[in-house]
Amino acid sequence: MFENLTTAHLADACLRAGVPVRCAPLPPVSPGLRAAGRALPCVHVGSVDVFLEAYESAGPGDVLVVDNGGRRDEACVGDLAVLEARAAGLSGVVIWGLHRDTADILAIGLPVFSLGALPTGPQRLDPRPADGGLVRAAVAGFEVTRSDAVLADDDGVVAVPWDRAEELTELAAAIRDTERRQADLVRSGTTLRDQLRFGDYLDRRRAEPDHTFRDHLRAIGGAIEE
Repeated sequence: MFENLTTAHLADACLRAGVPVRCAPLPPVSPGLRAAGRALPCVHVGSVDVFLEAYESAGPGDVLVVDNGGRRDEACVGDLAVLEARAAGLSGVVIWGLHRDTADILAIGLPVFSLGALPTGPQRLDPRPADGGLVRAAVAGFEVTRSDAVLADDDGVVAVPWDRAEELTELAAAIRDTERRQADLVRSGTTLRDQLRFGDYLDRRRAEPDHTFRDHLRAIGGAIEE
């Protein structure tokens, strides 16, 4: 899923398709790793059992999405939870919160994305949500469910509707290819300004102040910005 695409490509595809952009600034514990798959959401309330229960219904390549409320006073995922995720066939773990056991997680090799690390684990145990905590996860102000797909890389995490993943993949690939051609032309001596006819845009904007650069890009087929 989302092969050879970045989260930036996918986010731009969402903009182009009119799909709400759901992104979170969650870097990988080990730079260069990526995860892509169907979302496996869960709400952490202080105990690891919610992860084990989620793994019981996991499919190959799923991405565990952990909602710990963005807390920075505790880590909620450690090496054993990540090791078990790998054993369950998941492709990665996304944490709206913190992790710990960094050295062990690096050794395991499964991609993990979080807000950072902290030595202490949970020191509380809250009631489970009414839905059991395995239906949805809140991440960076948006909601992720089993009806979503997730892509995570060095830039963070993007969630998109599962039933539109193929459409968005094709659109993101087209944007990627256009931008690669633009980059190759810059390297060979044709500036981005020339490629995008930036002078023409400035001339029209002087005559039509409401004419935006995105309007111009859409008109000439430039993929930059979206």
